[in-house]
Amino acid sequence: MTASGKISQNITSATSEPASVLTTKVKSWAQELGFQGVGISSIDLSRHRPQLEQWLKQGYQGEMQFMQRHQDLRTEPNKLHPGSLNAVCVRMDYLPPEVETVKVLQNPEQAYISRYALGRDYHKVVRKRLAQLAKRIEQDYGHFNSRPFVDSAPIMEKPLAQQAGLGWQGKHSLLIDRKAGSYFVIGELLTDLPLLTDEAYQQDHCRRCTACMDICPTKAFPQPYVLDARRCISYLTIELKESIPVELRPLIGNRIFGCDDCQLVCPWNRYNHFSDEDDFKPRHSLDQVQLLELFQWDEQQFLKNTEGSPIRRSGYQGWLRNLAVGIGNSGTGETAIKVLMAKREQCSGMVQEHIDWAVAELDAKTPVLPLPLLELQPRKVRHLL
Repeated sequence: MTASGKISQNITSATSEPASVLTTKVKSWAQELGFQGVGISSIDLSRHRPQLEQWLKQGYQGEMQFMQRHQDLRTEPNKLHPGSLNAVCVRMDYLPPEVETVKVLQNPEQAYISRYALGRDYHKVVRKRLAQLAKRIEQDYGHFNSRPFVDSAPIMEKPLAQQAGLGWQGKHSLLIDRKAGSYFVIGELLTDLPLLTDEAYQQDHCRRCTACMDICPTKAFPQPYVLDARRCISYLTIELKESIPVELRPLIGNRIFGCDDCQLVCPWNRYNHFSDEDDFKPRHSLDQVQLLELFQWDEQQFLKNTEGSPIRRSGYQGWLRNLAVGIGNSGTGETAIKVLMAKREQCSGMVQEHIDWAVAELDAKTPVLPLPLLELQPRKVRHLL
């Protein structure tokens, strides 16, 4: 028998097996590849169209103009990838067990980077695994039509994942798994495989809890389940390419790339699963690094140290802009001012404006207690402070 004959025989044999068997195999292979959750979703998202249109009408997308394009594709994935019948939706946990969160946020001199961004870009990690999953399926089933997505095309990933039974969208708009919290990333493989879809996750376990909305430093949630990206720190430090609104800068604190506050207070994250993926482990000690140290990276250092990292998305000037805001909020005084001013002339006009703001903030916060008082009455001064 020729090689082509063997392939044909495999296709016929695989195609004739029950859909339930193939579905079980696909889920098993996905778990072997490091996905902690996997479910099969239908690709009809039409019921989400009105909600998307209303969100866009309110202007909550900010400068993310790509959100307005291809609305048909967002709610009809089969148009995005013709021939698709379903989506294999996956979940991968990303939080390393040794990484501190609250302690870093409470230290204004340290840089806080959203915990998903400390290591390798999750888009690359998940997409590679999905491609491996497709190859594994093809080995058993034969040729089929598929395409992996990881936040890389106009596709409504969280509604798809909820339809696949992977969790519900919380009041902060992120997906939550009742047994694993929300520290995970998702992706999907659109396929034309004859798979059995899972039951959609119907329950909303947020109930009366508003912890995520209450903790948000910039009050980015005008109502439950609705995010105004224009006020979201993740948007301001990653997607926004222009100046950060002055009134929001003090609220950003030391968060220089993304924000995790709404997840940190979510009660369901007491059940979060830590990740043992090497790709998600912090690089260059980014989980515990000083703001001033990062600000002194030149562009070559930035590009080298963020190679393969999601941090590249902010761009070098955006990186400096964010750091300037963080330093301005740090209260570190004269040393910080010197570091900022030493680099000012090398920066774009947009970054210079943020440096000037930071210097003014630091000047205003510099302690003015007279030195003799500190020497003569240390106990009283400490009490007053």
